[in-house]
Amino acid sequence: MNRTETLAALRGRPDVAVLVIGGGINGISVFRELALQGVDVVLAEKGDYCSGASAALSRMVHGGLRYLENGEFKLVRESLVERDRLLKNAPHYVAPLPTTVPIFDIFSGIANGAVRFLGLTRRPSRRGAFVIKAGLTLYDRFTASRRLMPAHRFRGRTETLRTWPAINPAIRSSATYYDAWVSRPERLGLEMLLDTLTVHPSARALNYATVASDASGLVLTNTLTGESLPIRPQLVINATGGWIDLTNQAIGAPAPHMMGGTKGSHLIVDNPALYQALDGHMVYYENEDGRICILFPYLGKVLIGSTDIRVDDPDSVRCEDDERRYILQSLSFVFPSIAIADNEIVFQFSGVRPLPASKDSFTGRIPRDHFCEFVEATDQLPATLCMIGGKWTTFRSFGALAADMALERLGLSRKIGTETLAIGGGRAFPADSAAWIAGLAQKHGLSAGYAQHLFERYGTSAEALAAEIAKGPVEMLPGSDYSAGEIAAIVEREQVETLADLFLRRTTIAISGGLTPDLIDAGLAILAEQKGWDAERSASERSDFLGLLASQHGVHFSDRAHTNDKRSALCA
Repeated sequence: MNRTETLAALRGRPDVAVLVIGGGINGISVFRELALQGVDVVLAEKGDYCSGASAALSRMVHGGLRYLENGEFKLVRESLVERDRLLKNAPHYVAPLPTTVPIFDIFSGIANGAVRFLGLTRRPSRRGAFVIKAGLTLYDRFTASRRLMPAHRFRGRTETLRTWPAINPAIRSSATYYDAWVSRPERLGLEMLLDTLTVHPSARALNYATVASDASGLVLTNTLTGESLPIRPQLVINATGGWIDLTNQAIGAPAPHMMGGTKGSHLIVDNPALYQALDGHMVYYENEDGRICILFPYLGKVLIGSTDIRVDDPDSVRCEDDERRYILQSLSFVFPSIAIADNEIVFQFSGVRPLPASKDSFTGRIPRDHFCEFVEATDQLPATLCMIGGKWTTFRSFGALAADMALERLGLSRKIGTETLAIGGGRAFPADSAAWIAGLAQKHGLSAGYAQHLFERYGTSAEALAAEIAKGPVEMLPGSDYSAGEIAAIVEREQVETLADLFLRRTTIAISGGLTPDLIDAGLAILAEQKGWDAERSASERSDFLGLLASQHGVHFSDRAHTNDKRSALCA
């Protein structure tokens, strides 16, 4: 992922087969699919890889139980297949998640669910035991031939309250089924990119690179330096999600209005009582207005979400005060005895679901499926394939669909599939992880605890990283379980350009509430040394990052240089 070499290659040869615009999970997926077929493909991302909607998901890898109510059976089947593939192909990041649905009624939702299924109403409503039982029975049936996790089970009120004593005592029963969760979605996307570039170095990828049109055709701009380069693809793939319409305008594609995204906001909460109350389960529940919410243990904290609000400008989304109130109010309904203080909200994030344009007044009824549409070529622009809709779980199948359509347009054929292709540190994943970790620690002279952290963060890729770290003294960054050598290797190898890249996406330090001023300064020192930044450039980078934390993630620091407190005010 050498930026200098990539730009030099584009200067020397601007003619390419395919230009993928958008380096989120879907853009990376179609980039991987095409590169594996030997296609000359370039990926351009205006920000950092997986920095938009691909960083703002609910961290669930799921079939979409509630989509059954909309009649999206094909999507649920496909999602469950892709969920199970991820459990096998990326076991270092994707793991089973027991999911419990609290039930407060028996017959509620039957009639309304039926007329909603027929499209006669858009109103959300409470679902009772019969509706939930029907949905979970279908869920189990879709996975019966490849059962990787237990089938669902119901509990009565007594057993439910015994298992979750803090849950709303008005509960009638509960149902538990299994889906999955992803611990580090941004890293999973990055590993797909690294895998692709390692196997097919002729494929090229750039972050912080925009694409627009001028009188001569398409121009790629390196936004870090301002340099612009001509690029002449035979086909463009627009994989920019909620930005598809804006991207089509920028490149001059004569496309109709395609997107109608909604905003989803989430909170990360550090409340030991809530964490303990969950007992390792995700609670998948309805707020009193019938809208679905979730909460589950995430990296030692609790993730709570989400909202579903229409947005016109995808660049302006952030978690607003009314969304925080809504999320916390929903929590108080299911766990009424647990209160969340402001300083227990250690992080917040918001993203745009890339949904197709819809006039439906109820956002929950907008289809979550994916499809592709061609915008035909003009005199100045080749044909553009737009990837519309989709959900994180189905990124592989969506990328394969887009790649197959692109291959057909180019007159090429598929050589290899990705259904069973392991991702990054999911390759050669050990059956006995404890023994593997012990061996890693012994081989490289690392502590058992640090070897465990490396395995959790990188899977079997931790072997190569540990060898690099062990070349020097293992010095941990202040208040952190990351070493200086680990951070230096990430910056050197993974196209890290900003502090946000490092702390928000290459690591989970920020989202897990681990940032401190001292840790920010330590990371900045490593980044500045490798980039050759002077004091003025470093100070500017620090200021920009603190501003981003405050405006987008609700994280504020009271003392810029002399405190180890994680934060002084949150969600302000």
